[in-house]
Amino acid sequence: MASSATATERRGIPGAQFVEDVETYLTQSGLDVNSALSFLQERLQQYRVVEMKLLAQQRDLQAKIPDIEKCLDVVATLQSKKGTGEALIADFEIAEGIYSRASIDESDLVCLWLGANVMLEYSCEEATALLQKNLENAKASLEVLIADLQFLRDQVTITQVTVARVYNWDVHQRRLRQSTAAVKET
Repeated sequence: MASSATATERRGIPGAQFVEDVETYLTQSGLDVNSALSFLQERLQQYRVVEMKLLAQQRDLQAKIPDIEKCLDVVATLQSKKGTGEALIADFEIAEGIYSRASIDESDLVCLWLGANVMLEYSCEEATALLQKNLENAKASLEVLIADLQFLRDQVTITQVTVARVYNWDVHQRRLRQSTAAVKET
């Protein structure tokens, strides 16, 4: 048999096939050595592109999670000040490096920036529930993304090993042909 494991797929990432017997692999796939090597190199490039996309998504999520946690802290602070009669003094960023001080009076409402130039007003309870749900979703997405990256790295390793095995098999076959030709000449 040409492979010990069946190639699987995870969330659109094609699985790599581990090749035990290169000759059988080449026969079954109908490829010569150069075609097989170029196919495997192309697959490695595809994996690299997918890896770059996944790493960008991971960076975005890792930046998003602390922002959500900060928002949850702010809403919790507002809720804790409710009923005390004292205003909350806060420094907020107007532009990069420029801050202003604000006095926030007691309020049951907060505005959340949802993105795409959309801001909505929520009660503190609704905002906490929404932010908590968003935090859980972001953490779950990050876990799935990390698993996808690990799967992808495994596929890259398997493909690199297969490239090495096909190349080494080809070198070995050439040496056999050269030594056979040398024996026939003598």
